[in-house]
Amino acid sequence: MRVFVAGATGAIGKPLVRQLIEARHEVTGMTRSEERAEGLRAAGASAVVADALDGEAVRRAIVAANAEAIVHQLTDLPQDFSMRYGYGETSRLRTEGTQNLLDGAREAGARRFVAQSIAFIYHPDGPEVNDEEGRTLPTSGGGFGEAVAATLELERTVVGAEGLEGVALRYGFFYGPGTWYARGTGMARQVEKRRFPVVGAGEGVFSYIHVEDAASATVAALERGAPGIYNIVDDDPAPTREWLPAFAE
Repeated sequence: MRVFVAGATGAIGKPLVRQLIEARHEVTGMTRSEERAEGLRAAGASAVVADALDGEAVRRAIVAANAEAIVHQLTDLPQDFSMRYGYGETSRLRTEGTQNLLDGAREAGARRFVAQSIAFIYHPDGPEVNDEEGRTLPTSGGGFGEAVAATLELERTVVGAEGLEGVALRYGFFYGPGTWYARGTGMARQVEKRRFPVVGAGEGVFSYIHVEDAASATVAALERGAPGIYNIVDDDPAPTREWLPAFAE
């Protein structure tokens, strides 16, 4: 299958491109940097340098790749976790960027569209572990509320896209190489210095997913399965009192 990957050089994009090539797909990766484009070519993919918010450039790139499927992994997250991050650019990529990719997909005659969503938008007043029907957080009340609104708009747009098989993947928190939860990151340094906050008895439950497993799930969603929204997380949701010592170790 000819697959166009937007966000091909991010934390999930890198293992995803490699796994797609290993599965014998023909991959074109989009990135904003010529240096990163060279890395894609070295990995065996074709590469295009374009800004996801430039609709005409995105359309041309997808049509030139003759894409049969699109994988949308666009974010603009900081290298290290920061409570001050406002999600604004990532929200634009999930709204304007998504529309640009959909426009290109339709013109190229693509049949399937797989997009990154997030599993940490469920309301804390619900059950400890949610399925895809779980109540989500409010879309008002500041920065993260706006991020939730943008994420839900992405899901509605993709799954409801006429003429395309739309799939939205609600990934858990990423860990592994290139993520915030890895050796040498700001998060790791806070844990090493015993400065990572634990609320109460550390009973808050989190669902994580290693980037290699997230990439594998994405390949599976690309190749098969009904259109819709899917949680992509590990099989053992863990409270902070369990996962934090494991991360520290």
